[in-house]
Amino acid sequence: MHGSLLLLSLVVSSTLAGGSPPLGDGPPAWAYPVNPAGLTESPDDGSRLQVPDSDAAFTLTQIRDLNFCPDWHPGDHPPMPEIVARGRRQAVLACGSCHRADGSGGPENARVAGLPAAYIAQQMADFKSDARKTSVLGRNPERMVEIAKAITPEEIKAAADYFSALKPRSAIRVTEAVNAPKTRVVDWHLAAASTPGKEPLGQRIIEVPENLEQFERRDGRSRWVAYVPPGSVRRGRKLVTSGGGKTVPCGTCHGPDLKGLGPIPGIAGRSPSYLFRQLYDFRAGIRGGAGSALMKPVVEKLSMDDMISLSAYAASLHP
Repeated sequence: MHGSLLLLSLVVSSTLAGGSPPLGDGPPAWAYPVNPAGLTESPDDGSRLQVPDSDAAFTLTQIRDLNFCPDWHPGDHPPMPEIVARGRRQAVLACGSCHRADGSGGPENARVAGLPAAYIAQQMADFKSDARKTSVLGRNPERMVEIAKAITPEEIKAAADYFSALKPRSAIRVTEAVNAPKTRVVDWHLAAASTPGKEPLGQRIIEVPENLEQFERRDGRSRWVAYVPPGSVRRGRKLVTSGGGKTVPCGTCHGPDLKGLGPIPGIAGRSPSYLFRQLYDFRAGIRGGAGSALMKPVVEKLSMDDMISLSAYAASLHP
């Protein structure tokens, strides 16, 4: 591994000469949705709610309880450890409440299913040390920092061992389009606007749940669609496989199929808006930690369009 990292360092140094392209006017709002002031939740009338293909039923209060992970499909995963299912009230939220019982996550956070256990533990250490941050304040990574400062090493190990043993599933439909649905912000992610309509996509990625109600009920089988610019998947494939004269092939570290290599996480089939945020944060120097020194030179010559294309291509792959 040390030899491959040295080789990558030499390739990066020789490939990435010259100045860096500008990052624009700052982090794009489409990639970093922030809950608007005054965002309200509908009241709980006590009804027991359900999702497709499940016999389970939970109230809205249970679903919104971040110290409770709704287990809609127990057959999709082994028994959850306590830290995943319930956390520690008043101290640590249930990991599964945001990342789902099967670790599938969503556009607003990370898919943790199948991540190497050592990588998960390192990210918690990076959050705890304040090395890993995000480019926009008022988003859910701030919650991860709070959790990382309160969680115990034993709880981290239990969660990391659980999630790393799960098989990631395909949940994203990547669609190249000129237009995309008009959107609104719902709980740190985008959803189709209350009044249906379309607008020019431009150089953005618009990612929305196919079934918002199912997604808000924290069903791990939820799916979402990502609208990406025409031609972006093809451009992303070129950057991923050859570097395109701007970076190095992603498979050097993430594996030839982008499904991970040793302690390096897989990026195939991940939320493209999540991937874009990580590329942007690495390039902006906001995301620090164990892997940042390696990633910074890899991304520093990428333009905004390059990062969109890379994210679109990786998301289009099977995890």
